[in-house]
Amino acid sequence: MAARMPLVGLLGALVLAAGAADAAPEQSPAELATKAGAPAAPAGWTVPRTSWGDPDLRGTWPLENLATRPERPPELGDKAYWTDEEYAAQLQQAEAGNERYDEESGADKIGAGHWTEAGRPLKQTSLILEPANGRYPPLTEEGERRQAQMRSSWTQDQFDTLADFNSLDRCLSRGLPTSMTPFPYNNGLRIFQAPGYVVIQLELIHETRIIPLDGRPGIPDTLRTWLGESRGHWEGDTLVIETTNLTGETPTNLVGPAGVSVPSSPQQTVVERLTLVGPDTILYDAVVNDPGVFTAPFRIVYPWTRDDDYQMFEYACHEGNTIVRNYIRATSPRFAQERAAAFAPAVSGRD
Repeated sequence: MAARMPLVGLLGALVLAAGAADAAPEQSPAELATKAGAPAAPAGWTVPRTSWGDPDLRGTWPLENLATRPERPPELGDKAYWTDEEYAAQLQQAEAGNERYDEESGADKIGAGHWTEAGRPLKQTSLILEPANGRYPPLTEEGERRQAQMRSSWTQDQFDTLADFNSLDRCLSRGLPTSMTPFPYNNGLRIFQAPGYVVIQLELIHETRIIPLDGRPGIPDTLRTWLGESRGHWEGDTLVIETTNLTGETPTNLVGPAGVSVPSSPQQTVVERLTLVGPDTILYDAVVNDPGVFTAPFRIVYPWTRDDDYQMFEYACHEGNTIVRNYIRATSPRFAQERAAAFAPAVSGRD
């Protein structure tokens, strides 16, 4: 564990360096959750315990806050929270988006309303609270190089090789920290616990994070996985998860500023803190440090709300594994002759 201790030290250093009054370091997890719009815990409430004595985080915590984006709009500057009036307008706008499903069904069509789950916006203006402007830190030279090489179905129309698809296109993983933030659909998240373990199950791409709490050493640096290698421990009532051994092949953000994806590198580490601050609220607090891509760390903070009635479904992604191949055959110049031959009979028949 000694090699991992600097990650925890990084969190403390980053918090102490926070410059925005709205994200002042002395604020507790409960205060941060309340400022973001979560209800305060009832008077006299205490953190429930498992039968073996750990804080009990078990339950379903869908990440349904898509209406609050990771990055803050630049025109808001260091404004971390909406006023009450502004927040009411945000709620109204999100509700209109959530009604699109019924509107499309009434019009007998399927569109974005059937795919996008806007959810409920937070009172904070972005998931990123640090840096103070709520935006990703500037990229390093290596970060800019990696960004220029990023390809995905979100950003281009021509596909020539497997490298033109990101890890989500290929139904592999969203990676970290992306997997722990809202997406347009399939936002289910469940927490299971057993003595010595916490398990986080993700609906999107059907991934499961198994996090041991017994202080075992990390795996060799040469072994890399899509969600990295996580080790956890308790600091009071807070679960601290330290993750290393990430691939650097997953986006930090699938579609970032101006529609451009944000990269990651194998140097990325993530320290997450999960604190139960009320009967149905967890404050999620993650520091992402990736010196291979960013000139400074950044911090994501937002509350999760329990919904044990939420139903998680199989995430089939593209069944049969034909979509990637079909994209290449349909768009790459390498297959232009094949496409022309396939359409020739139809064209001839019309003549």
